[in-house]
Order: sequence, then structure tokens, then C-alpha cells
Amino acid sequence: MEVWFTENQTQHLRISVRVRNILHHERSEYQELMVLDTHEFGRMLVLDNVIQTSERDEFAYHEMMAHVPLFAHPNPRRVLVIGGGDGGVLREVLRHPTVEAAHLAEIDGRVVEVARELLPAINNFDDPRARVFVTDGIRYVQEHPDTYDVIIVDSTDPVGPAVALFQESFHRAVFAALRENGIFVQQSESPFYHRDLIRQVQASLRRVFPVAALYWGVVPTYPGGLWTYSVASKGPDPRRPDAERWSRYGLATRYYTPDVHRAAFVLPPFVAELVEPAGRDAGA
Repeated sequence: MEVWFTENQTQHLRISVRVRNILHHERSEYQELMVLDTHEFGRMLVLDNVIQTSERDEFAYHEMMAHVPLFAHPNPRRVLVIGGGDGGVLREVLRHPTVEAAHLAEIDGRVVEVARELLPAINNFDDPRARVFVTDGIRYVQEHPDTYDVIIVDSTDPVGPAVALFQESFHRAVFAALRENGIFVQQSESPFYHRDLIRQVQASLRRVFPVAALYWGVVPTYPGGLWTYSVASKGPDPRRPDAERWSRYGLATRYYTPDVHRAAFVLPPFVAELVEPAGRDAGA
């Protein structure tokens, strides 16, 4: 008998994945949590019936979330990841030798525990520079002013408590938590299906930060396959990676390169029309 998992990506769009085995299924204090072994995408993390990551395509998302802000920052030493309990963004952050402390604030500790056990290829929680705080990310940011060089929000979709992560009050707290030259990035959904959200986030970041921009990448399991990332900075131009540092590190990435970094900020017209005022702030 065939078993299929189906995610309702919009009211009128579904994606189905054939499942080889259900490796884990529970309801934590915060959400329904599953790890599926799928035929097409390998092991897959699902929260509240929404695909979060899979072994086959996780690198595309995690590399672009981490390396764009870190290679744009002149000297990223302290990094905070909010959400991202699967550990993929944290893993990529820890590939940077300049990073002295990489902290993860995840509200649902069960996600971290299950990912550590069942998704070991995606994470690197045992690196001595890494610390996991099981706490509300918004409160954590508010309690740590002038602390981090880079803050990355790897959140679920903007529903329920996650809605606050996309609002101006949170962006102002992030600004206060960043040190000089600080850079912030958060996933901002699909330009096909979440156009109003992109406009809202970009407008908010532009009000709070002197520099704001949008970049994009491809993630096959996410709605539309084309995904956006909203980035803001206290000074550095996020469009300009340190290519010399990249070359020196010799990272064996599968998606990110400095050329991809620069190209990701070149937006198709239907996306550029959502963010044109904020995009100009980053300069050409």
C-alpha cells in the first residue's frame, strides 16, 4: 500500500510526497512534529503538516540563509539563529572560522532533540561554539541588546506566534540586539503566494534599518519553489560578499558562491515591484 503525505501549501494548492516510513510522530507542547522517510526527498521534517526541511534540498535554503549575511559582514564573531531547530542554519554558520559563538533560540526543544537524533546530517549541535537556548526568540532578543553581529530568523510560516517575527516591533528589538555593522536576515516566503507579506517586511525593515534589500533562492519543497529572504543592515552592503574571505575558507558548498550571492539580489520584475523602494537603499 502506498502512503503519501500531503501539505496544503495554499487554499487551492497541495504538494504530495510518497512516504517510505514514518520515523517519528508526536504532538509537542507547541506543535505536531513528524519526521518522514520519503522516496524523493529523503528524511523530511514536518511541523503542523508543513514541510520545514528535507535531506535532499536543505542545503539550498540553509546555505543562502547563513552565508549571505556572514560573508557580507566584515567580521562576524557572534551569531544568533532564532528558530531553526533542525540545526541546518546553525551548521552553516559554524563553518565560518571567525564565528566564536553561535547561539540558537528555539521555543520548542523537542524539535532540536528529534533533529539531533533523526536528522544528524543536517545539524552540528555538538560544535563547542554552539549553544541552544530553549526559549521564546522574541523575548531572547529583547533581553540581549548590543550582543550579536548577525541575527538570522529561520522561522515557520507567519501564522500563530510566528506572526510577531515579521512585525516592526520585533525588527526594532533586533536592531537593538545587533552590534555595530550588524546584519539581520529572515525568510520572507514566496513571491508567488505571499506578496503582501514581502511588502510588509521590506517596508518595516526600511523604517528601522538604514539598509534593506531582498534576495532569492530555489527551494523545491517550499510553495512555488522560489523563496525570498529579507535582509537589513546597520551599515554593510548585503549585496557585496567578501570573495577573498570565501576563497580563503575553501568551503565546499553546494548552492552558495559569491557569484550566486550577488546574482540573488537581481530580482525578476514581478518581485522587484514589491520591494523597489527598499531595494534601492542597499545601493548598486
